Amino acid sequence: MSDIRLINIKEEILSDNLNIAEAVRSSLQRDKVFMLNLMASPGAGKTNLLLSTIQRLKSDYRIAVIEGDIDSMVDSEKIAAQGTKAVQLRTDGACHLDAPMIDAALQTLDLSELDLVFIENIGNLVCPAEFDTGAALKVMILSVPEGDDKVLKYPLMFSVCDVLLINKIDCLHYFDFDKELLKERVWRINPDIKIFEVSSKTSEGIENWCNWLKSEVEAYRKNS
Repeated sequence: MSDIRLINIKEEILSDNLNIAEAVRSSLQRDKVFMLNLMASPGAGKTNLLLSTIQRLKSDYRIAVIEGDIDSMVDSEKIAAQGTKAVQLRTDGACHLDAPMIDAALQTLDLSELDLVFIENIGNLVCPAEFDTGAALKVMILSVPEGDDKVLKYPLMFSVCDVLLINKIDCLHYFDFDKELLKERVWRINPDIKIFEVSSKTSEGIENWCNWLKSEVEAYRKNS
């Protein structure tokens, strides 16, 4: 047995990813470009919420979006149709975006012409939580139809994120969804997380979310 060498593949992959993520973060800081990693399960409303956010911020910032999908360009097309630069990452089966992928996407953009980059990660509440992309802010969306128990099933995602957006609150009267119970569970594992209640359909809460995000971008650019 002493002749057998054990290699922990996951640890080595995560270590290599972290090194590249730190290099990405340093590069973005030099150019004063704020990058946000948006994560959620399929159908939570990532793209619509992203479009609503961009609509409110595009007069203040030069924006680009890095879109991740297993095999589609439909979300990139929606972003581009709004007049925002988009880079599509097609993963051919991979269930997350990682730092090398993001680094490759950023190489296609002129960072001197940007202030804000959004990553729309693969729809998944498991793998994306494990990989640092080099983003300054990690944001997750949980939609009302998904239920208030997801924090019990996917605690890592809730514990690593800086912000939780409770989306589709216009649907609350259709579902047995306890907002206060959800918040209690989330704050128990992540006391520092910011929580916003939003609806892309009615625009409720979007202004508060965007105003807070603007303050984060400004503080980042001032301190970079």
